[in-house]
Amino acid sequence: MPLALLALAIGAFGIGTTEFVVMGLLPEVADEFSVSIPTAGWLTTGYALGVFGGAPLLTALGTRVSRKRMLMSLMGLFIAGNAISALAPAFGVLLAGRIVASLAHGAFFGIGAVVAAGLVARDKRAGAIAMMFTGLTVANVVGVPGGTLLGQTVGWRATFLAVAAIGVVGLAGVARLVPDLPQTSGEPSSPGATGLRRELAAFLNVQVLLAMGMTVVGFGGVFAAITYIAPMMTEVTGYADSSVTWLLVLLGLGMVGGNLIGGRFADRALMPMLYVALSALTATLALFTLTAHSKPAAAVSIFLVGFFGFATVPPLQKRVLDQAAAAPTLASAVNVGAFNLGNALAAWLGGLVISAGLGYTAPNWVGAALAASGLALAFLSARLERRAAGTAGTATASRTVRVAGSSVRPEGSDPRQDLPAVRAEDSAAAAARPTPPRAGRAARRPR
Repeated sequence: MPLALLALAIGAFGIGTTEFVVMGLLPEVADEFSVSIPTAGWLTTGYALGVFGGAPLLTALGTRVSRKRMLMSLMGLFIAGNAISALAPAFGVLLAGRIVASLAHGAFFGIGAVVAAGLVARDKRAGAIAMMFTGLTVANVVGVPGGTLLGQTVGWRATFLAVAAIGVVGLAGVARLVPDLPQTSGEPSSPGATGLRRELAAFLNVQVLLAMGMTVVGFGGVFAAITYIAPMMTEVTGYADSSVTWLLVLLGLGMVGGNLIGGRFADRALMPMLYVALSALTATLALFTLTAHSKPAAAVSIFLVGFFGFATVPPLQKRVLDQAAAAPTLASAVNVGAFNLGNALAAWLGGLVISAGLGYTAPNWVGAALAASGLALAFLSARLERRAAGTAGTATASRTVRVAGSSVRPEGSDPRQDLPAVRAEDSAAAAARPTPPRAGRAARRPR
């Protein structure tokens, strides 16, 4: 494994920790600034919106610099945002710090995925992307519980300072270990407006848009369920409040395993991996409405939701990279934003069904419907791809037949039928040439 992947994974670990750790610290933050829990919840909402908006914006601006330098700049922005959060004198400043940190999120994962894929052979790219995203999944197992414990014990400001320190380590790793990779063939040779136009042109590819649609609805199904996992486990399943942390650790372990397996098999068979993962995720979420009434079954379901949900991440990201091969950077970053858009959409829809009085298990049906929609888009994408390949193959075969047929005479035809045309051509050519003087007779001079 290239050490550069480790540097990218450390940066991903810090970003993943700061994204989710605030959910466990909302009571402490609300108490210090004398705001309500829903108001404190804007620290999560504002971060998600910052990710969605920052991914395309900063990536587009970054077309003028090398990817390594852009990654270093993004880690610097991440460090600054967490430092602002740690030192915030008012809630508004804390929210601003969260938004500053979030702006680096989407662009870091988008550009980092392109860099990770460029560090290895073509048949190992999904595995390299999965290795970088492992930092994000490990954050859910180690970073978020550890940061929550630190914040509850020492104070929430200490958590943001610790995350900023992780960012410093990630920045040093990127500066020391990540190489300045040359551009691949098909990418613009110079940065600037030409490169940005090439990047934007990738969104005219219907396959790129379908892949992003799979990301929004397919992966979004995961967050329809896990956003409300705490009240579901305590109110429906009967777990104590103290058990929710360990259930989230179990969810994180499933995410780590699914991410690694998804990366391994996506290199061999990307679309089949998506079919299996999205089908299994749909079934797991649908059954979760039943298994939520049993503690052991609910625990298994939580692990499987994390496993199958994150098994889709490497193939979805690689699908975008493959379809936008000539200009992958912006498309990759926007796809990371699409993950967060899916999270926000799924959480909103899950909240709607709960508000409608359908209970805390109702979001599982929403998640299953979203995952099934992602599966349908995957089948549609593959069908259109096969049709395009068949059309291209037919056109090539037709051209080959026409070229070959022009030099083949039908059986039984008289070869002399071609002679008049040849003679006519020869006569025209001869008439165009000057007539040389006859041998033995001098050319007649003008008098």
